Amino acid sequence: MAIHEVFMPALSSTMTEGKIVSWQKSPGDKVEKGETVLIVESDKADMDVESFYEGYLATIIVPAGEAAPVGNTIALIAETQEEIEQAKQKASSASASVSAPATVAQPVAASPVVATAVMEATPVTSRNGRIVASPRARKLAKELNLDLATLTGSGPYGRIVAEDVETASGRPAAPQTQPQIVAPAVSQPVASAPAPVAVAVPLGQVAPMNTLQNAVVRNMMASLSIPVFRVGYTITTDALDQLYKQLKSKGVTMTALLAKAVAVTLQKHPIVNASYVENGTQYHAGINIAIAVAMPDGGLITPVLKNADQIDIYSLSRTWQDLVERSRAKQLQPDEYNSGTFTLSNLGMFGVDRFDAILPPGQGSILAVGASRPQLVVSPDGSMAVKRQMQVNITCDHRIIYGADAAAFLQSLAKLIETNVQSLTM
Repeated sequence: MAIHEVFMPALSSTMTEGKIVSWQKSPGDKVEKGETVLIVESDKADMDVESFYEGYLATIIVPAGEAAPVGNTIALIAETQEEIEQAKQKASSASASVSAPATVAQPVAASPVVATAVMEATPVTSRNGRIVASPRARKLAKELNLDLATLTGSGPYGRIVAEDVETASGRPAAPQTQPQIVAPAVSQPVASAPAPVAVAVPLGQVAPMNTLQNAVVRNMMASLSIPVFRVGYTITTDALDQLYKQLKSKGVTMTALLAKAVAVTLQKHPIVNASYVENGTQYHAGINIAIAVAMPDGGLITPVLKNADQIDIYSLSRTWQDLVERSRAKQLQPDEYNSGTFTLSNLGMFGVDRFDAILPPGQGSILAVGASRPQLVVSPDGSMAVKRQMQVNITCDHRIIYGADAAAFLQSLAKLIETNVQSLTM
């Protein structure tokens, strides 16, 4: 017999504290091994926390809506009902500031033992004999009398999601709302942020930051120590706009087109896709394009299109739509927002001509994209014509990337968009 402590888990490498979104169990409830006990908001996503042990949720130390540092005790699980009162007494005398290891191999009576969660390194469809599925998928499978063991998960790392259950049952999936950020006007070639949302502002008061905003603050402060430089370029987008018109009805987004163009260009300029590390330059094996997306309740997140240079434009667009939808619902896995090797940031949809983007920690470059506008252009032969053009500015880590590297990358990107953009569909 034992009383097990539930610790705030580290759901990502940068997470220092987590906010409890909700408890899925109440004090006194029976808890099965592998069952979801609570949902935690990490830096940028909401994630299920599952129990490693069977017992009873004796007491909740940190209630829903409050935050706790990683490793702090947030609840106690008693193996038997008789131990519930003992656990409550233990909680009242325990210090909330005491941290504990993330895992302990064997439980010892009257000693802290972990009862925690879905870890980033081990998310698979079946773990320790238990099927890994979202709470909604489990509920839906129970309603439809479906065995989760017979399903193949399409979620992150093979996790079974509600759509998998709906597909297996023949029940139509709920219609997806087209994200605002992937249907820009032709004059705005990239859309990676939603329209501003009106929120109640506590005038005259201090509004506390949410978990995501605090994560952004930490990242931006870390960026201040990086020596950077910026290079700008003007790109004619007539051919890109025309291609978008042709492919829009097939579900292709402008965001995917630009991400694909950048990824293909990075194949020729691997240094721009690299990052600085203590002992040299890290050349990444994959080209993972992160795209900045503003969140309605504050802060931003960067969903990642992995291996964007190797995926066809139609699949890339579908993947992007899925990432955006799940980022809004805070359902992204850490690897889906922290694995970028190059970032795109766009304010062109708001009519911004040009801006400088702040380099994300751990990356070597970020590209800021402005709006595409009609411009009177003078050709080398002296003739004049009206063409659509956009301004792009790249911010680079000067420890590993130099001005000539950035200029060569932008020149190649412009050449692809202006003269060979049809190759993005091949």
